[in-house]
Amino acid sequence: MKRLITLMAAFVAASYLCSAQTSFDGITLNDVELNRNENLMSVNMDVDFTEFDVSTNKAVLYTPVLTTRQDTASFPSVGIYGRNRYYYYVRNDRQLADSTAETSFNEKDLPDYLPYFASVPYVKWMPGAELQMEKKTFGCCGKLISTEYFPLCSYRVYVPSFLYMAAPRSNAPKFRSLEGNAFVDYPVSETVIYPDYHDNRRELAKIVSQIDSVRLDADVSIKSIFIKGYASPESPYDNNTRLARGRTEAIREYVCNLYDIPASLIHTDYEPENWEELRIWVEASSLPHRRQILELIDRDEEPDRKEWLIKSRYKDDYAKMLSQCYPFLRRTYYRIDYEVRSFGETDAEHIRALVTTRPQNLSLEEFHLAAKGLDPQSELYAEIFDVAAKMYPEDPVANINAANAAMQRGDLKSAAKYINRAGNIPEAIYARGVLSALEGDADSARSFLKTASALGLAQADEELAKLEK
Repeated sequence: MKRLITLMAAFVAASYLCSAQTSFDGITLNDVELNRNENLMSVNMDVDFTEFDVSTNKAVLYTPVLTTRQDTASFPSVGIYGRNRYYYYVRNDRQLADSTAETSFNEKDLPDYLPYFASVPYVKWMPGAELQMEKKTFGCCGKLISTEYFPLCSYRVYVPSFLYMAAPRSNAPKFRSLEGNAFVDYPVSETVIYPDYHDNRRELAKIVSQIDSVRLDADVSIKSIFIKGYASPESPYDNNTRLARGRTEAIREYVCNLYDIPASLIHTDYEPENWEELRIWVEASSLPHRRQILELIDRDEEPDRKEWLIKSRYKDDYAKMLSQCYPFLRRTYYRIDYEVRSFGETDAEHIRALVTTRPQNLSLEEFHLAAKGLDPQSELYAEIFDVAAKMYPEDPVANINAANAAMQRGDLKSAAKYINRAGNIPEAIYARGVLSALEGDADSARSFLKTASALGLAQADEELAKLEK
């Protein structure tokens, strides 16, 4: 099977340790860490001021900034005031920072250690930016004396390339089925349907609603309707044969009278006595003589004799069977077989609507047509591949693409679920490597990517090189 692969890169949530310790200007920064979590970029560090000193007539403002040549984002500042400067700013209600985002200290009250954590909105230009500590020194009357910058690190994140696989083309017709059971009730020994008898309107509506859901779909053509009636074993076999056959025919006529469906499309069958489901019920039950009744059911005996032996030998058990099981043995099974038309690239908008309304009408290739041209970061893009994987849970391509979409939006838990169902083709192993890298397990990531490379996937070598950087 030829696999057409689309490369798609995206930024995801990341945590980056800039340094364990950095010292300058009498202060020490411990465990400086940058974190991106969805829409926020954060700086986290511990500041050691034990060696710090400031003149009584000066003030210093420290501000972490993330910067490129074109853009800058400033985090909240820490202002430290010498004795005279502190009282000047208290009297005049002024801070060093242009905004109110400043934590202020009189130099004599400055703690030895200050935990610092602050966030700013994440912006797309930030990957590759440099984190610096900006120091501004002020003298009398708030005059800026100097501005200095102390580099901390560059913000580099792992930016994976996701391999989306194209679904194999198929010209096979799309045959689908809807099926169910209706428990239409009849007066004793009768085969005529009375819609108002017991719950018959509700049970008949099951069949009608299923047929309507197909008949009213412009993309669908009905190929056949199959109806099979079942009776229970509590009366003579000949009579049960008459009831099963007659009641099945009554349902067929009911459907024919409602719809202009060719008679040749409606097929019927009947089961005079539903011993198979009776056996299932008895086996799962707690009847005192369950084992003995099962032995009688499995005997190669005439149906009427088996039923008489159970009834005569185990009267209490039989009474429970009669009230709790037999009503559910008398059922009508129905199945509507239909064909869905194929869709092309010109039907993209219609296909996208079907993703949320009738996904069962779509082939795996058509899910790909729905995603084509959409923003890979959009919710609809992710939803399309999620639904595709739910409709085709055993298909490796569907699961790999759903895993990629989940990783792109930062949902690593869902990605792992899909990857576990993707098998061991090279693209699935590659996706496991990307997932491991995003989870912070570099050793596993390397192992998976090396395996994918050994299986002939050239993109794995490129990803390995990127990961090593």
